[in-house]
Amino acid sequence: MIPAGDLGKLPAARCCPESDDKMKTTEEKSDMNIAALVGSDQLSQGRDDDELPLNVSVFIEKEVGSDLKSLKKLGKLIEKMTENKIKLEEQVFTISSEIPKRIQSALKDAEESKQVLNQFLEQEAPLFSSITSHLLTAQPWMDDLGAMINEIEEIEQHLTYLKWVSQIEELSDFEEILAQLHWPFITHTQSQTVGISWPASAPEIYGTMETLFCQLLKLQASDELLTEQKQLPEKYFLPACPSVILPIQIMLTPLQKRFKYHFRGNRQTNVISKPEWYLAQILMWIGNHAHFLDEKIQPILDKVNSAVNARLEFSRGLMMLILEKLASDIPCLLYDDNLFCHLVDEVLLFERELHSVHGYPSTFASCMHILSEETCFQRWLTVERKFALQKMDSLLSSEAVWVSQYKDITDVDEMKVPDCAEVFMTLLLVITDRYKNLPTASRKLQFLELQKDLIDDFRIRLTQVMKEETRAPLDFRYCAILNAVNYISTVLADWADNVFFLQLQQAALEVFAENNALNKLQLGHLASMESSVFDDMINLLERLKLDMLTRQVDYVFREVKDAAKLYKKERWLSLPSQSEQAVMSLSTSACPLLLTLRDRLLQLEQQLCFSLFRIFWQMLVEKLDIYIYQEVILANHFNEGGAAQLQFDMTRNLFPLFSHYCKRPENYFKHVKEACIVLNLNIGSALLLKDVLQSSEHLPATASLNEVGIYKLAQQDVEILLNLRTNWPNTGK
Repeated sequence: MIPAGDLGKLPAARCCPESDDKMKTTEEKSDMNIAALVGSDQLSQGRDDDELPLNVSVFIEKEVGSDLKSLKKLGKLIEKMTENKIKLEEQVFTISSEIPKRIQSALKDAEESKQVLNQFLEQEAPLFSSITSHLLTAQPWMDDLGAMINEIEEIEQHLTYLKWVSQIEELSDFEEILAQLHWPFITHTQSQTVGISWPASAPEIYGTMETLFCQLLKLQASDELLTEQKQLPEKYFLPACPSVILPIQIMLTPLQKRFKYHFRGNRQTNVISKPEWYLAQILMWIGNHAHFLDEKIQPILDKVNSAVNARLEFSRGLMMLILEKLASDIPCLLYDDNLFCHLVDEVLLFERELHSVHGYPSTFASCMHILSEETCFQRWLTVERKFALQKMDSLLSSEAVWVSQYKDITDVDEMKVPDCAEVFMTLLLVITDRYKNLPTASRKLQFLELQKDLIDDFRIRLTQVMKEETRAPLDFRYCAILNAVNYISTVLADWADNVFFLQLQQAALEVFAENNALNKLQLGHLASMESSVFDDMINLLERLKLDMLTRQVDYVFREVKDAAKLYKKERWLSLPSQSEQAVMSLSTSACPLLLTLRDRLLQLEQQLCFSLFRIFWQMLVEKLDIYIYQEVILANHFNEGGAAQLQFDMTRNLFPLFSHYCKRPENYFKHVKEACIVLNLNIGSALLLKDVLQSSEHLPATASLNEVGIYKLAQQDVEILLNLRTNWPNTGK
């Protein structure tokens, strides 16, 4: 047996020293032999682990063992190893010749792949940018599409629900029950006979109707998704409201069919110039069914604790027919003034009856929402202005318009309002009635501005006519214009306290505050209600009124001054005393003055209204008081008889002219009255007063003056008047 250590040294002992190449070849062959002997894997593992001799020893031990007889296997083992050697050499040769080609091919493929990859990388940047841009562009479409898909899904749900409702309606015998009750009630007579001509089974029919009505009501109430599909565009700003309850919808169906049959298409009843036909039809239907709805349907709703009012719900459903009809008809007649104005008139009459007679709430959708649409509303404003101006043109074209239509009725004609002013204010009142039910404050404010423009226009027209009459300010027409101005101003002041215009004032305040259109002081006046929406117009009218009154007062005062020329020159120093006359009589020179005053007062009392005439005579008296005091009294000296005559003329003749207009007319002639008192003081009182005034030059003598009845005149004026007396005793004073 060969020791393992010796066997490992055998190849080295057999090899003879040669060149390095031979040694290398010999080693390679030895390795191949060993590989053939122990297997390439074991050889590789042995080399890696540096345990090749051990592996060979283990191999021989396994194949030969310790039995010497087993040595005969060495021949076969050598043959086998030789065959393995040949195979290994062939494999090594093949590998050594093919691997470079494969490597070259792999490198070539890698290079081509790299080039392709670079091309892909170059294309990737613009492609990524393009995709990103496309996604950004398409995102809104995707959002819209998503929203649309959601809407479609919701509509599909609604359609599914409505299909079920339709199927349930088909299965219901509700319409048949209504038919047995002769529903709908087309004529008024038919509505009045409901309950009288019912068959004997009426209680049973009514019970069935109640059951079906409640079931339909529950079906409607159970759906939280169904909302009424508005058939009118959003530009009409209809108030949000739930759909009409399902049983009422079914009850409305035959009437809706009738309405569409008669007032759509080419039917003879569908005449665009006759809106009153379909408006009256709706009012008649509401009236015909009101009793049945109140007596038979409302108790059902009350029983199930429903807040729905049957009659109003029924009216609301019919109202939608009117709104749809108006929305379709108005564009066709928008620019025909006569047709459009007629439509508006009929709609307003319809609205008035609908609200006043049938109790239709202002919070529900109404015809005023259709008329408030921008295009229609602006056209309405234009037409209102046009027809109002035409009316104003005709108002002032006749002489009869300056006469009051109540001139023969004293109790009614206190304001002496000429017909033109009465008609104009009626026109404004009608305009107010026409727009007061508009749904928004902004629309009402636009109409208010129209009214203010018309008022200003009418004021200007009155001013123009007045200027033609300024040469004769006491004539009838001038006075009629003044009465008209006063009446318009008075009515506007009354309107300013009306709740409707106070609400508009509040709305205007909010608009001004938002737009910063007024300063803080003006806003404060509006907010505190110290001013009104008509203040500007009232101020202009009051200014015109005062100007016209001043013209009249000046005109009469000039006449009075002319008539007083002789009275001014009266011989006040040489008139006999009262004791020398049997009876005091009016100065002859005062007659023209008093006659002129009397005639003009009577004339203007008849031609001016009471309030204007009061202002007139008070303004005249104020000027007359100063005139007599300055031009008659202070310009003359008076003996005892002259002072007494002056006092008689004033207190017994001049003052009484005004006693018909006030209780104490002398209080309006303060200067003249007190001057007469001073001039007619007895000698003792006059001397005493003169002493008091002279001794109190630096102290007021108010108490002494008040004792003799002097309140208006100053101390210096009293001293001057005392000096005008000539009847002093010879005491040096």
